Amino acid sequence: MDSKDGRKAINLPNVFRGPGTYNRLGDEKLRDDIDWTASAQYNMHFQAKSKCIIINNENFSPQTGMNRRKGTDRDAMQLQVCFLSLGFQVESYKDLTCKQMVENLKKASSEDHGTRACFVCAILSHGEEGVLYGTDGTLPVSILADIFSEKHCPSLAGKPKLFFIQACRGSMFDEGVDQVDGLRRSDDTDSRGYSKPAVEDTLLPNYDFIQPDFLYAFSTVPGYYSWRNEEKGSWFIQSLCEELLRNSSQLELVKILVCVNRRVATQYVSCSRDITYNDKKQIPCIMSMLTREFYFK
Repeated sequence: MDSKDGRKAINLPNVFRGPGTYNRLGDEKLRDDIDWTASAQYNMHFQAKSKCIIINNENFSPQTGMNRRKGTDRDAMQLQVCFLSLGFQVESYKDLTCKQMVENLKKASSEDHGTRACFVCAILSHGEEGVLYGTDGTLPVSILADIFSEKHCPSLAGKPKLFFIQACRGSMFDEGVDQVDGLRRSDDTDSRGYSKPAVEDTLLPNYDFIQPDFLYAFSTVPGYYSWRNEEKGSWFIQSLCEELLRNSSQLELVKILVCVNRRVATQYVSCSRDITYNDKKQIPCIMSMLTREFYFK
């Protein structure tokens, strides 16, 4: 017996009629003026070096309730070495307030990127779902898309804008499943102390920052902790830099990030005297709105 799900049946042949026709479900016209035989890769051959901005927040005002992020300088240093080796112009900032974060990002977006191939930003801070911490409070993650939108940064229109974010996105733990031996150990997070989250709130997607030619690589999935070693740096950033240095000359970016996911998921587990934080895992999250393949070289 056939079942129904309450949706009106669609005559597919009448909906998908091919280039140059109208979609009968709306007024959208299917484009027939695009050269689909053109390169599927972003053009990286520009005269000037692309810019990479690193915002590294370690110390926070007492009113935020956030602890010092020990080990984050190791991440910032590794990112700088990595992106300098990839041919980027790198600017690093330390312990910025919310206002200073916005000011520096707006300054970057107001520059003329016409002779640059792309833009990269790495933010290392505390966080919760949908927000990042300055040293004195929070900012919505969606502000990144607004500042670097075509409206506010026209010289980057159609060019890749990459954001690498090391921060917690909630307070749930990934218990993981034992698969391999020799896992690395760590014992700190980039969020507040443990509290039971409102799952309905933490897992809802924020569509405000969904725009073409943006890519967000988050250190963890919505609702979950992100881990950082106080001596060696965070699992995500250290894995990201290792994979970029190893594979940037041969693999496309999303494939590199899949390698990062695998490395973090299989080679790390938390180690803490507090049983609440012990033996936890992590999986990064790739959110790509890129419209072409991205190769660094």
